[in-house]
Amino acid sequence: MVLLYTGSMKLVLLCLHGWGGDKSSFTQLRDALNESDIEILTPDLPGFGAEPEPNHPWTVDDYTNWVEEWIKNEQRVTSNEQHLLYILGHSHGGRIALKLAARQSLPIKHLYLCASAGIRHPRHFKRIIGLTLAKTGSFFLAIPGLKQLAPVAKKLLYKLVRVHDYEKASPVMRQTLINVTQEDLRSFLPSIKVPTDIFWGTEDGMTPVADAYIMKNGITGSRLHLYQGIKHRVHRDKASEIASIISSDLS
Repeated sequence: MVLLYTGSMKLVLLCLHGWGGDKSSFTQLRDALNESDIEILTPDLPGFGAEPEPNHPWTVDDYTNWVEEWIKNEQRVTSNEQHLLYILGHSHGGRIALKLAARQSLPIKHLYLCASAGIRHPRHFKRIIGLTLAKTGSFFLAIPGLKQLAPVAKKLLYKLVRVHDYEKASPVMRQTLINVTQEDLRSFLPSIKVPTDIFWGTEDGMTPVADAYIMKNGITGSRLHLYQGIKHRVHRDKASEIASIISSDLS
């Protein structure tokens, strides 16, 4: 079936940020795309930025449902205007973008994944040890004379084992973090039929580069872009390169 658009065409890039981030995560990308005709939308996801926390622990599906409703309400299609929707997700936002693309419930034109979460791994031994130390360490730091060291020591410990996001979250967001990280999205990858570009840093310590290859192999026709020496902030540190690829797709 061929669709003939007689009205105006609107290009929309929806950017979904990672856990602990907010709309400011895409400042560099927005600046890099400032000459393009695309409208860039960067909502704060529930529990982050200016968006209130959900009233109960959420799952990936809850976030996906929220984004679906948000974009439908934000971008009401009029009778003389057609929307081409591009979606970019970083880390936690990537797992939401994967679900959106797999559902095929929105008219997504292209998918961009930046260090996307969504591949579940067994709990790393160091992480288990760190959580144990975090609990027992509270006891030792309560000893007179050591108490004043507690704030600094605790911060360093949680940073070392990468559970600081959990430690500083509210009870609802702690359980939400557990819920979303427990789900493995590998089975959804073959359902993604839209063109997909995957951006990853080779030194990413949060979402290992091996996950990039799993996603590339699981999403038919996807393209993988690797950046040497870049860590988890690929959407910021390589914003110009990512914007160049997006602009090329638009043209």
